[in-house]
Amino acid sequence: MTPVLSDSGLVFGRCLRQTLRSRIGLLFALIQPLLFLSFFGPLLREVPLGGRGDSWGTLVPGLLIQLGLFSSAFAGFGIVMEKQTGVVERMRVTPVSRTALLLGRVLRDVVVLVAQSTVLVLAGVAFGLRAPVLGVLIGFVFVATLAVALASLSYAFAMRVNSPQEFAPVINSVNLPLMLLSGILLPMALAPGWLDALSRLIPLRYLVEAVRAAFVGDYGSAAIAEGALAAALLAVCSAALGIRLFRRAGA
Repeated sequence: MTPVLSDSGLVFGRCLRQTLRSRIGLLFALIQPLLFLSFFGPLLREVPLGGRGDSWGTLVPGLLIQLGLFSSAFAGFGIVMEKQTGVVERMRVTPVSRTALLLGRVLRDVVVLVAQSTVLVLAGVAFGLRAPVLGVLIGFVFVATLAVALASLSYAFAMRVNSPQEFAPVINSVNLPLMLLSGILLPMALAPGWLDALSRLIPLRYLVEAVRAAFVGDYGSAAIAEGALAAALLAVCSAALGIRLFRRAGA
């Protein structure tokens, strides 16, 4: 096993134990999408949304991407706190690979997000979602890829700021337009032409549409191919940039 992989495993184990000790944090990370399921989903049952799926097949895939968006974008918040308490300073003098310090954290975020996504899908099934198991698994792959991309950028950005007051407003300012323009809650096909065109510049739109196609079993659609390409490019570019900035910051 290469040093980077073994070091990543060590960092992953440490971070996962920290996360599991914070059960309240895990619970509250699911509250928002579950509220959307409970209070927003029923409003869409009689609304013609287009596509082959029903309202749950439209909403649940969007909520999976929303969960990945908010959970992963705020992943770097922990690094900001660790910088203030001196944890990052102590990491700088260890022989652990700087790349592994990032990859181990990102892997933890992927595992936690997949577990949360499973709970969300099961809740969706209780409300009336019907989706093939293969389609759900494909959706999880897209969500995990999104987590790799956004968590990498979040950690890198966290290394460049000095306080939560600097970190949170920037993340919130980026997340809101991403959520609105990606069609998470409603398909962008319902939007006016100019808004639909603008949303095509947002990679998350293609991930949302790909997950929706997977949830109705349309595995050979262009949406799946476009989503896979967008997800791969986003993950590779973001991870490369994140590793570079993370290592340069001296973590």
